[in-house]
Amino acid sequence: MNKLTVHDIDVAGKRCVVRVDFNVPLDEKGGVADDTRIAASLPTIETLITKGASVILMSHLGRPKGKPDPRYSLRPVAGRLAELLGRPVLFAPDCVGPDASAMAESLQAGDILLLENLRFHPEEEANDETFATSLASLGDVYVNDAFGSAHRAHASTEGITRHLQPAVAGMLMEKEIRYLGGILENPARPFTAILGGAKISGKIDVIRNLLDKVDTLCVGGGMMYTFLKAQGKEIGKSLLEEEKLEVAAGVLSEARERGKPLLLPPDTVVASAISEDAPLLIVSVDGIPSDMIGVDIGPKTIDRFTDVIRASRTIVWNGPMGVFEIPRFAEGTNAIARAMAEATKTGAVTVVGGGDSAAAVMAAGLGPFMSHVSTGGGASLEFLEGKTLPGVAALTERG
Repeated sequence: MNKLTVHDIDVAGKRCVVRVDFNVPLDEKGGVADDTRIAASLPTIETLITKGASVILMSHLGRPKGKPDPRYSLRPVAGRLAELLGRPVLFAPDCVGPDASAMAESLQAGDILLLENLRFHPEEEANDETFATSLASLGDVYVNDAFGSAHRAHASTEGITRHLQPAVAGMLMEKEIRYLGGILENPARPFTAILGGAKISGKIDVIRNLLDKVDTLCVGGGMMYTFLKAQGKEIGKSLLEEEKLEVAAGVLSEARERGKPLLLPPDTVVASAISEDAPLLIVSVDGIPSDMIGVDIGPKTIDRFTDVIRASRTIVWNGPMGVFEIPRFAEGTNAIARAMAEATKTGAVTVVGGGDSAAAVMAAGLGPFMSHVSTGGGASLEFLEGKTLPGVAALTERG
């Protein structure tokens, strides 16, 4: 990571404009339903305060379509952040304009101000120059700690860096890049990738990039059925991306040519419908009934993937193994999470690549037992694809 971080700069007496990812779910009463992302920002905020800075936080929340919408206000987040920090958090009713400017200018060392939702202005997603300049005018230093938004070239992630320097990485951003970058550039071997999720279309570039780097690639989740169909197997009513059959066949062929094991499940759990009470069966992938739907990897697959994980020194996982939102179809996903937690204990580097797999690991209570659980779904995917993330590229280079 050749970018400046909060540890590299003197922020005493300065106002730090910090892009965080407070895009959190709210409950029916308008409170914060899950504060994982808020908690992930605490080390950076506390470090800046300890070093004598005042902190101006900005984030988006949901998709308010470029105009103010009280359902997407960050005000409840300010309250939850204050509870987590054990100190007051001021709240600005807008992210730009005279009120935001006046509140920012009046901050003293140790003060914290959270701005209202950036996406209440269409200029944020349009990466508008004037809007970026207005955000930059609020402070003296820019810190990006929102890895989850780093794949988007928005005013608060990329445009602002043209008007406010230095632009440095926060501690969460630094950790994300260190782990994800480390496994791509210099992994301890054997290096295994486990990919799941619904569709090949969202993962094809990840698969192709990782085929060059991993020793073994394990494929589960909904996308496995398109691979199985590409091998000529009956998949019943399972999820199929018909337009990706050729791509799936091409990937299997590529893996063979490169001598890279691409492991597909030998068995699967099938059900008559995706519901809590539907009858289910465990079948070989060569015997999927034509009237049933694949919903999870089977026990033989769990054993095979677990053996691979145990023998690996680096494991990256992105995408659940089945319809994990329904508990009886979550065994494959939970088994992978448990195997990775065990691997961490024996010294392996285990990285969960955000999105649904991160949610599943946290729901199982196994997040603390992984080396790193990414906070960025789309951002971690693009990083694993080998793409440059605009929010990272825009940060100030080290010396």
